[in-house]
Amino acid sequence: MSAPQSPPPQKPDTELAGLPAWLYPLGFWVGVALLAVGVLLPAYAWVGVVWIASVPVLAAVWVALAGWRVDRRLSVAAALALAGLALVVVVRQFIG
Repeated sequence: MSAPQSPPPQKPDTELAGLPAWLYPLGFWVGVALLAVGVLLPAYAWVGVVWIASVPVLAAVWVALAGWRVDRRLSVAAALALAGLALVVVVRQFIG
């Protein structure tokens, strides 16, 4: 008789609500490269700063939209975070 075979090991699920595990690190490293270019060309340093600031926002948009069917609570949390960020921008306009 042959020994019972166990199922193949499953890879860990690192993708939450549609956000691929490689997406956020890729955005970060693209930002690091843009910041390095900004060191060499200071007039374009703002591009790297804007990119680094937009990576979490883009990730939240991705989770809010793409993850709606997978994990609705996480999508709602991401949408609320985006709404909070929008509220900060609006209130900041009133302050000065």
